[in-house]
Amino acid sequence: MRKSRLALINLICGCEGKMNKFLWYRLLFCPVVLGFSSLFVNPAVLAVEVPREETVTQSQNIDVPLSPGLPIAELDTNTQVPDQVSVPQKTTNLHKMPDHPSDSNSLLESQSDTTPIDQVTSVFQLSDVQSSDWAFQALQSLVERYGCIAGYPNSTFRGKQKLTRYEFAAGVNTCLDQINKLITSARSDLLRREDLTTIQRLQQEFANELSVLRGRVDHVETRTAELEAQQFSTTTKLVGEAIFTVATASNQAGTNNQAVFQNRVRLDFQSSFTGKDTLHTRIGVGNTPNFALPSNPAASPGVPTATGVQTIQEGYANDSAIIDWLAYYFPIGEKTQFYVAGILGVHADYLPSTANPYIDNSDGGSGSLTLYGKNNSIYNIGGGTGLGISYKLNNIFQLSAGYLAGGGDSPGNPQQKNGLFNGSYSALGQLTVNPTKNLTFALTYVNSYHTPGTPIFSLGFSSLQATSTISGVVGTSLANFPGGPNTGVSANSYGAEASYQFNPKFVVSAWGSYTNANIKSGSNPNGEIWNYALTFAFPDLLYKGNLGGLIVGVEPYLGNAKALFGSIATNRLPLHLEAFYKYQVNDYMSVTPGVIYLNSPDQNKGADALIGVLRTTFTF
Repeated sequence: MRKSRLALINLICGCEGKMNKFLWYRLLFCPVVLGFSSLFVNPAVLAVEVPREETVTQSQNIDVPLSPGLPIAELDTNTQVPDQVSVPQKTTNLHKMPDHPSDSNSLLESQSDTTPIDQVTSVFQLSDVQSSDWAFQALQSLVERYGCIAGYPNSTFRGKQKLTRYEFAAGVNTCLDQINKLITSARSDLLRREDLTTIQRLQQEFANELSVLRGRVDHVETRTAELEAQQFSTTTKLVGEAIFTVATASNQAGTNNQAVFQNRVRLDFQSSFTGKDTLHTRIGVGNTPNFALPSNPAASPGVPTATGVQTIQEGYANDSAIIDWLAYYFPIGEKTQFYVAGILGVHADYLPSTANPYIDNSDGGSGSLTLYGKNNSIYNIGGGTGLGISYKLNNIFQLSAGYLAGGGDSPGNPQQKNGLFNGSYSALGQLTVNPTKNLTFALTYVNSYHTPGTPIFSLGFSSLQATSTISGVVGTSLANFPGGPNTGVSANSYGAEASYQFNPKFVVSAWGSYTNANIKSGSNPNGEIWNYALTFAFPDLLYKGNLGGLIVGVEPYLGNAKALFGSIATNRLPLHLEAFYKYQVNDYMSVTPGVIYLNSPDQNKGADALIGVLRTTFTF
């Protein structure tokens, strides 16, 4: 049974009478421990008859039986003891422990609500303690005599709050450092006899709890030493992800899709050299070819549609391991963040937000099923090697800009029509606005150039490279190659994104973009490419950690297909519907079933596709 703090304080401070002869080793540390015991002790410890008060005089030699688990400083037994001493006014925080040693969650939850304020020097500083309270004198004695009571952030004492035996034991253990200081200082006017009698009983009663705490500390120290000896690197940690997907797609217009089991594994080595920077060196391996979907009659041979491409289908083929991302983040000052991409960087890497929270999960294993569903397709224009910067103007506005070169060309190749500035590139600028905590919107502009054979929505990959299995990562074949695969394109793209979180379990996001593509051949008109979407996220759906998602939109399509490709081209809207539910099994594993419906997947008339997916993600 546990009683209130006021009751225990009054009970302890009322102990009087005689006591046996104790060792002087114990006398000096009693005031601080008594203060803690007065606040937190189980009343069963004190339900005994204690002799009446008798002050310890300077000439007495006292013996105290030692309790298990309490380190005591060695002093000369002939040291003289004064009548009583005051304790320095110093705050001693109580580190609350859970009801059971293994219940770490309750420990974390309790600490946030019990942070003490500075040491109080007068009981009148505690707003909820009145002079009419029946335990007022006892509390006043502990505050003004021993100086070992602190209030809470709102200047209250909370005298009726209850604590566990482990919490009390932790408090006693914490104050031992202060005790040793008092012993070595040999201050005068330190204690009274009834204090010693009480603390002796408390030590004996809580010997088991203190022993448990000591064992737990020893175990932590052993484990820490073991980890330090076996750690991979002092500057690098490994973050891994493995995704297994079972999927199937419908067959129309001559396609012959089979049910597949695909996988992708990524190992990200994250290194820090200053504590504020991060170098990502990521190795990826997988075998994730796309499904064959009906094509537009005007599409060039060998150029399939990129609608419905899943997040794990980013060019991995033949289970070959590659470095699929090399990037370095570092700050300059408090407002500026720099991003340097060595391999396959994308613009979304350095932006503060893509305005599609929860559904846009950067690793591709915990959010949307498709790359289109992650965020505005304008972020997939180009990618590769380059630089990004984000500058926080204030708490509302943030400016970002970046330049990435790559795609069908190598930024490291010094030959003509390659390199950083003479091949494919994309330059982005974005203004991100957060007027409130729940509202985000952004305006985005991208200027880009794409050499022949490089899709507009490449994400840094090239569809016509032998090691790649994709033709862009989103959008129709006509949108990725508005002038055909043998023609270069320069483009100006404009986008807008917004999201609003109505409550902790419901978020609505939307985006749209327009691309004006200047085709570098003949007198063809510019291509007009559109995409837009509305998404709904349901965090913690049915259970904490789970996520439901619904995406309704139109993937990037060429709006004037007939003007560029003639009457052979069909110009239907490639409607994209996607629904998924991520079930978080534990901190390291999630299972996500979902379905993707594509109507007119390559702007083709009278065709659709249905894809069923079961994704399992492991993180470590």
